[in-house]
Amino acid sequence: MDQASNKHLFAVILAGGGGTRLWPRSTNAKPKQFLRLISDKTMLQETLSRIIPIIPPERVLVITNSKYKTMVEADLPSVPSQNIFAEPEKKDTAMAMGVGAIIASKIDPEAVIINLAADHVVKDEKEFRRTMLAAANAALTGDFLVTVGISPTFPHTGLGYIRIRDKINDINGLPVYRVTGFTEKPKEDKAKEFLATGKYFWNANNYVWTAKSALESFKKHLPKTYSQLVKLKTALGGKDINMIAADVYAETEAISIDYGVSEKAGNLLLVPGDFGWSDIGDWQVVYDLSTKDKSGNVIDQSRGIPPILIDVKGCFVCGGKKLLAAVGVEDMIMVETKKAVLIVPKNKAQSVKHIVEWLKEKGMTEYL
Repeated sequence: MDQASNKHLFAVILAGGGGTRLWPRSTNAKPKQFLRLISDKTMLQETLSRIIPIIPPERVLVITNSKYKTMVEADLPSVPSQNIFAEPEKKDTAMAMGVGAIIASKIDPEAVIINLAADHVVKDEKEFRRTMLAAANAALTGDFLVTVGISPTFPHTGLGYIRIRDKINDINGLPVYRVTGFTEKPKEDKAKEFLATGKYFWNANNYVWTAKSALESFKKHLPKTYSQLVKLKTALGGKDINMIAADVYAETEAISIDYGVSEKAGNLLLVPGDFGWSDIGDWQVVYDLSTKDKSGNVIDQSRGIPPILIDVKGCFVCGGKKLLAAVGVEDMIMVETKKAVLIVPKNKAQSVKHIVEWLKEKGMTEYL
């Protein structure tokens, strides 16, 4: 992006999620974006640090839940408080990205927005920024919505896939493709077929667009949501914003950006991303990304007493204030907190969400 257009670049960080698969560390009171899982920074701080070399904090917007606003302010003191929007209730990614678009467009009608999740890991941050700038330039070539698709490294069954069609451009040394379709979380055999074609990319919800194109797409594909966004935009900065936001959200459907907009859009482009991306979706991923000892164990003892491990191999061990001891186990997740202890095989890490669902059904919210 040249210097003239770079001044219109905004980042919108979505930081309202719950992270149920990382229970019991991730809870309603402190979800995963506020946890230090892979470094001495929280996931939210990591997200900001990788984007501020190209976007200053005053052009970073954070969309979060009302109960997390003070936590975001504490985590990101360089981001102006007025740039942190507190959603009165969860309405999924379409509404969150729509709100980001109206705030950015009110500040700058020529805004170009890079949407980011607060719980992703990126190993090659320089390549990440090069890719995002290429996507931003692609968005400026016309009325386009651009997604940064992750080059798949294995047949992942927990992610959606995006299929590309023809190449239409090269920007910043990266190809730009038209998108021809989406597939949600395929079975392993189908995922293997996708990888063999070379035409499928993981969907990481890394959307880049001009505020104008985004809002036009909402108007076309989610007209009811668009009308509520218009009401909210008028109220931004006013003394009645909290009351109006509550009314707007009560009238807005909960729908993801994929289902609501991008899967319907005929103007979607894809720029491939190959920068060591991971979604911190469960404890298996945290284990995979962490440094192991000679027995293949990952031991997080930053929160309490060092564990006793005898003949333990390939495990993730996160202690708390109690002594955690294990003998003769392999490939397990063991997480202890003040209120709960989790023990699960690594290959069943995705199933932790069922514990959270069970606790909700039983009304045991004190553990959530």
